[in-house]
Amino acid sequence: MKIIPAIDLKDGLAVRLSKGLMQSAKIYSSAPWELAAEFENAGAQWLHLVDLNGAFAGEPKNLETIKKIRNKTDLKVELGGGIRDEETIKKYIDMGINRVILGSIALKNPKFVENMSKKYPIVVGIDAINGFVAVEGWAQTSNIKASVLAQKFANAGVSAIICTDVSKDGMLCGVNVEFTLEIATASNLPVIASGGVKDMNDIDALLKTKKIDGVIIGKAYYEGTINLKEAYSRIL
Repeated sequence: MKIIPAIDLKDGLAVRLSKGLMQSAKIYSSAPWELAAEFENAGAQWLHLVDLNGAFAGEPKNLETIKKIRNKTDLKVELGGGIRDEETIKKYIDMGINRVILGSIALKNPKFVENMSKKYPIVVGIDAINGFVAVEGWAQTSNIKASVLAQKFANAGVSAIICTDVSKDGMLCGVNVEFTLEIATASNLPVIASGGVKDMNDIDALLKTKKIDGVIIGKAYYEGTINLKEAYSRIL
């Protein structure tokens, strides 16, 4: 199981939100590339990077910071936030981003995701509020169940699905194992859990399922409730 530390970017700063609310942003670093180096030194192989401004604007908004993070480490980087067209996907891949996360567009235009998956390494981000897909930086909730959307990508050629329980995100209240398993069962794809991870009990609960491909760690690292080196030793 991959343990993937996260950096969320807002106005060039590394922040964490609570339940996806921009006004809840807490700044953790004005030099996000230094955080990425910390993760690498702790044993990380992957970095989960989100352009929060881009998620709301529907276009890249933290390009210079993303470039700096990319150039300062050897981490593999998956990146999401406001990616709506092939031009943006290509720009990020050419920049050295290893895989691109498509979120809102996956609900609006699943065929686009399928087409892009034939040309680029694509991950689908499914974020849910009470089991229903949230879009536009979590500002809106659709009437489509997350598991139904996941099922659409079962044979689309995507690399993985990242599923986030928005109600738990940034709350340090425990990961939603049941929801993650539901998405894994519906899609039969590698699934990465996100939202609410608090401590090693969450890591152990996900490991125990033997069905989860990875987990994203955000606030738990920043608030010191998870030690990354310990987490990596648990999965070796």
